Amino acid sequence: MTKRIITISREFGSGGRFIGEEVAKKLGIAYYDREIIGQIAEQSGLSPEYIQENAELSPKKGLFAYAFSGRDITGKSVEDMVYESQIKVILEIAEKESCVIIGRNADFILRDRNDVLNVFIHGDMPEKTQRITHLYNVAEKEAVKMMADTDKRRMTNYNFYTEQKWGKASNYTLCLNSSQIGYDRCEKIIMDCM
Repeated sequence: MTKRIITISREFGSGGRFIGEEVAKKLGIAYYDREIIGQIAEQSGLSPEYIQENAELSPKKGLFAYAFSGRDITGKSVEDMVYESQIKVILEIAEKESCVIIGRNADFILRDRNDVLNVFIHGDMPEKTQRITHLYNVAEKEAVKMMADTDKRRMTNYNFYTEQKWGKASNYTLCLNSSQIGYDRCEKIIMDCM
């Protein structure tokens, strides 16, 4: 099998992480999600906890958060240094092996490669809410707030660093609604496209 990379961007609660993990298992290829955190931490010299909170999400919910970030003498913020480390790690992983990479703007970072399948997983609000209430043992109102906050921070980070619009269909090879077609069919479509 020739080397292939699948990137999966997703709405919070859509099951994108689960779908990506299952695709990787079924294809027998590497799966990268939280595993990247340690590598980015090592590259940047920052703690894994800091990377987990900030490598994929904006510091706050708006683009102005980046404008007010502290900067060093070169004009770079800590977030910029984290993103540069993230780019390096993702490029190294893609060079090394076939894999599934969850989030972290991997679709944009690997945009110049011709062996990448970029997927965006989204879902309907009722199903996402139900999934989050079950997974995180929270009330419906808290689940809705978690979705809004997480997706807003993902979108802000993506829009800032890629100068593209997060979730816009033209940025991806496939856009799949996991609520409409189910996880199994999402996995099958992704594998068929490989």
